[in-house]
Amino acid sequence: MDRDTRIALEAEVRRRFDAGDLDGAMTTAVKGYGPELLGFLIGLTRDHDRASDVLGAACEKMWRGLPGFRWDSSFRVWAYTVTRHELLRLAPRIARDRAQVPVSQVESINLALAEVRTATATFQKTEVKDELARLRESLDPEDHALLTLRLDRRMAWNDIARVLAGETPSENLTRDAAALRKRFERLKERLAEHLLDQTED
Repeated sequence: MDRDTRIALEAEVRRRFDAGDLDGAMTTAVKGYGPELLGFLIGLTRDHDRASDVLGAACEKMWRGLPGFRWDSSFRVWAYTVTRHELLRLAPRIARDRAQVPVSQVESINLALAEVRTATATFQKTEVKDELARLRESLDPEDHALLTLRLDRRMAWNDIARVLAGETPSENLTRDAAALRKRFERLKERLAEHLLDQTED
């Protein structure tokens, strides 16, 4: 999703929210951000079904929490934060059982989520042949999340710090963002070295 589309989507979600149309705001958000959230989860879990279950739980949590959302961040950043927390919370349970989490009683939200779940993520449409893509898949979930949020989702460093924070975010977001930037640079160097070693073999 390009920057202009993202800005327009964020504005539409906010407009519906401000008008008191919470169901419409959530439906719009799921349709717009759902595919990239699902792709983010698939990258972390490497399992489409598991990612789909987590997305359902995250959307349910967002829908229930939407009336109290204070817009301290963009809806997109909030959606990534809730989604990542749900992944961490549900990981043990999903490994045991794949019970579907009902996503509210609002049919439009259910339909939007169903569209996202059944759509094929762009990166799954063709076979991954690139060595860098294989290297990224081998990363631990935290490094994979960092790389995805910065390179693929083009999030600002403060927003990434919010998403990757635990249940109680740090009070010094600027310091956390700086630490993540350094970690990202080290990660890029490591990947570049590994890629060079692979091509020289």
